[in-house]
Formats: sequence, structure tokens, C-alpha cells
Amino acid sequence: MKTGKKIIALLAACAWILSTAGCGSQAEGQSSGSAVSVASRPASSVSSTVTVTDHNGNAVKIPRKVERIAVCDIYPLPSVLAVFFDSAEKIVGMAKPSMTAAKNSLLSELYPEILNAKTDFIDGTNVNTEELLKLRPDVVFYSAENAALGKKLTAAGFAAVGVSASKWQYNCIETLDNWISLLGKIFPENDRSKIVEDYSRETYDLVQKRVSGLDESKRTKIFFLFQYSEAEITTSGKNFFGQWWADAVGAVNAGEELTTAKSAPVSMEQICKWNPQKILITNFNTARPDDLYNNKIGSYDWSAVSAVQHKEAYKMPLGMYRSYTPGVDTPVTLLWLAKTVYPDLFRDVDITAKTKDYYKTVFNIALTDKQANKIFAPAAAASAF
Repeated sequence: MKTGKKIIALLAACAWILSTAGCGSQAEGQSSGSAVSVASRPASSVSSTVTVTDHNGNAVKIPRKVERIAVCDIYPLPSVLAVFFDSAEKIVGMAKPSMTAAKNSLLSELYPEILNAKTDFIDGTNVNTEELLKLRPDVVFYSAENAALGKKLTAAGFAAVGVSASKWQYNCIETLDNWISLLGKIFPENDRSKIVEDYSRETYDLVQKRVSGLDESKRTKIFFLFQYSEAEITTSGKNFFGQWWADAVGAVNAGEELTTAKSAPVSMEQICKWNPQKILITNFNTARPDDLYNNKIGSYDWSAVSAVQHKEAYKMPLGMYRSYTPGVDTPVTLLWLAKTVYPDLFRDVDITAKTKDYYKTVFNIALTDKQANKIFAPAAAASAF
């Protein structure tokens, strides 16, 4: 009997010790305040959305976890997104001009999954919202300059984010910096805004240091052949990307006197009058330098133009997208253009090595020499816009 009572007493004591230990843990947890209460907060109390301000000043509510992205009429953006994520798996839809560039550039070599994106939901700037709905996008990006499309997308229930190509006066570096900054707010785990901004600024400053002292008489006159066909020639006037590129490398934009917004039509007679020393052919047309040297397109005669006489026509790079616009290749394009316009001033710049360094430093992407060089030898098919 005594033994039995001892056992019962012992068990009771153990139960009391265990119960007080449990109470002690609970009290300790409660006393630690918000740090523990946040960790133990039910998942349902954490917001499933984030709100960002797009380039039109609109507050847009977006799912915190974005898995499916569609891009409408801001054509360089799919390439920016792919490099930003180092993957194109999230991109489920984009416009045909973006796809054409992707198919014929380094972009699809690095991220072949981008070729799975659908393009049949958009024709020009006309978006079929029913087809877009089938893609189930968590977020839809569109050109901020096309405010009407933004309203249409929002009214249809999409989380529509406007991205601008002109808000920063066609300054390609500032535009890229602001694109990356916006993406960093939407996808903070991938935020690269600081490193992109730093690298871009260092590249720009390097170029400025070498060209800022050029005498006015030594500045090279360049002509941007934006679009070119049997029917028309267009170039960059003062209010388009060509003006920024020319200013950025210390050159003179032949079309600077033109005040038409974006691209401006121009005659062969006017080009001969300007007589540019170098011609930069964008990837928004299929022309190659040889087409100018031999007058292969239409009835145009380039033989009186200095740049053609001295075989100084160059096709612009095409890395992840057509480099005339802002994009992830902008710092590399700036160096290439500076070296092309002023080869003696930038003789020491190894553009292949610089390209590889940029992609590795900023995006942790290791390019081979062959891949880096491919950027500067674009396929003609990529220019079919």
C-alpha cells in the first residue's frame, strides 16, 4: 500500500512539473511580443497582393506571387524580363515583333522556353481580351504611352502595369534603370536596380570622359536609318532615341533639325545634303550595309553620301532585343556605338570582353565568346518587324 501511494505521488509530481513547463513556454512566447506573433500569424492575415505605381502614376494591385506574365505593346520588355529572372518560364504571352526578335537572337538560345509564349492575343496595339484571358496572366504589361489600352485591360479585370519608353526623354540608360527599378518593386527577390544603375552609370561616364573634350569640328555626323524599304526612309529627329545615342557618344545627329515625334520620313535628297560620315542601320529594317553600298533597295542612290563612299555603314547590335531602343543591352550598345563612331578613342575597348563582363557582373549570366559576338552580327530575319 505504501509503495502504491509513493508511485501515485511520484506520478502526480511529474504531471505537475510537465504542466508548469508547458505554461512557462507559453508565457515566454507571449512575452516576446510581435516577433513571435508575426511568425505565428495565420497565413490568411498576410496580404496576397502588393500595390505598385506604374509609369502612368496608376496604383496597380498585383498578386504577391506572380507566375504568369503577358506583355502587350512594350516590345523590348519580354527580353528584359527573361534576363531579369534568368528564365523565360513566367512569360506566357507577348507581341509578334517581340517574338520575331527572340527567335532570331541570343535570347531564344539562352531561354528557349520563351518560344512557347503565345502571340495571337495581340495584333499591333489591338488586344483581344478574351484570348488574353485564356493565358491566365497574373500581370499584364503594356506601353504607358497607350493609356487607352491600359484602361481597356483594367476594365477587363487584368492587373495592368504601364511601362514607358519615352518618359525619360528617350534616354536609354535612364529608361532601363527605371524599368529595372519597377520590376524590382514587383519582384523584390530579384531586385537588381542598384547594380544595373551603377554599371550603366560607370559605362556612360567612361564614354563621356573620352568624348566630352572633342572640338566641334571633330564630332562625327551620323545618320540613323530607322526604317528602310522601297517605299520609305525614316530616321531619328530630335525627339527620338537616335538623338540620345548621338549625344551620348559625342556625335552629331544628322536629323537633329527634324522635330517630328519618334521616327521622321526623309528623302534621299535630304540625306545627301546632310552627307553623314557614318550610318547606323537599326534592326527595325532588314537592310545591311551592302544594300546601301550597292543600291539594292528601291530606286535610292546612296553613292553621293560620304558614309557609303567610305564604307562606314554599320548594322546595330541585336542582343536580347533590337538595341536602338532601351533594353538590357543598352550599356553594351553604348560602348559599341562609341567605339564604332570614334575607333581611335576607344581602341583599347574589347567589346566582346566588356559584353561578357556586363552580363556576368550584373545578371550572373556567363556568355561564351561566340554568344557575345553574336550580338554584333544580327540575323537579317530578326529585323522583320
